[in-house]
Amino acid sequence: MISSASVADEPPLRWAPLVGVTAALAMFGAAQGLSYPLFSLLMQKQGMSPAMIGLSAAMMPLGLIASAAFVPAAVRLVGARNLAVGCSLAAAACFLLIGYLQDWFAWFVVRFMIGVVINPLYILGEVWALSMAPPSRRGRVMGVFNTLMGVGYASGPLVLTFVGTAGWTPFVIAIVGFLACATVLRILSDLSGFEDDGQSKGGVLGFAALAPALLFAVLVSAANQQSTYSLLPVFGAGHGLPEAVLAAMLTALSMGNILLQIPLGLMAERVGGRTMILFCAAATATCAVLLPILIETSLIWPVLVIMGAVGYGVYTMALVELGNRFNGSLLVAGNAAFALMWGFGGIVGPPSSGMVMQAFGPIGLPAVLASLNIMLLAFALYRAASRRRSTS
Repeated sequence: MISSASVADEPPLRWAPLVGVTAALAMFGAAQGLSYPLFSLLMQKQGMSPAMIGLSAAMMPLGLIASAAFVPAAVRLVGARNLAVGCSLAAAACFLLIGYLQDWFAWFVVRFMIGVVINPLYILGEVWALSMAPPSRRGRVMGVFNTLMGVGYASGPLVLTFVGTAGWTPFVIAIVGFLACATVLRILSDLSGFEDDGQSKGGVLGFAALAPALLFAVLVSAANQQSTYSLLPVFGAGHGLPEAVLAAMLTALSMGNILLQIPLGLMAERVGGRTMILFCAAATATCAVLLPILIETSLIWPVLVIMGAVGYGVYTMALVELGNRFNGSLLVAGNAAFALMWGFGGIVGPPSSGMVMQAFGPIGLPAVLASLNIMLLAFALYRAASRRRSTS
């Protein structure tokens, strides 16, 4: 909790650049959200198997993982704003190349490159938002930021329902989104650079020793989100639910994620990011336990809304805590480490959940989700106890 005296000493919230960065990243999110169903539908039209479509989709997260460790050094080399603008332009070029080639094999390479070039945008967008928000308002700022990112991401598939997948139109929309992102970031005159502030240059690996519990929280949040979105329809189908209900279940998850990040951020301002990480992890584990109990009742809908909010809320709260504890180049290194762990969480979560479901049936998904969040609770409490012992 932040005292009134410390609030009075804070710098003001930098509204203009924050609005600009949020708008730029929302446009970027819309272009990204459009790309996933677009590529899947186009590959399906070309007769590709579901396994190959899934493998192609994995190229982008692999690109995220491959580039994360290099982002702090790239920021020092060319500057944060120049890196973000250059990556936006490179992403637009990748979509132009995909539209021109129309070759599923070449798309594997280009989608990997998209993952490489969009990663700095994710990282620097969150870093700028964190650095522009004073501590007393950081929770609500990150709640708004992630909510608008979620809205932008969700608008991509909606646009695709109107323009379809044929011709250049969907590619042009994605390209325009990235070009608009680059233009806004270029125009903004008040973006922190983080190029060389004299702090440790240990990079991503060096940061891992400073905040292992935060990194584990990000991994668990990624596993929460990607496992539920990937396998909740399989879980529901195992209980005999029709396809329309399965689609509505995913919508309920998304609505919770969009609607409740701001209230969670406000709670973080009152009780702190660490406490909220524990709360979100405990709530996610509880919702996971309730899934098989309530799956065939109307009570499943509020459970899914809450689960969508707190499952991703672990990540939002980790971001708030990151901004409270670090600044400058360490903030860049920390957020790059977050991106790396998000990629690993996507690799760990869905495959492990799928294997347990294959061995034990639908119960495997809630079992894995509950186990991961209980492990996060245990590790975070252990780290808190260790810090208290070291300071006593």
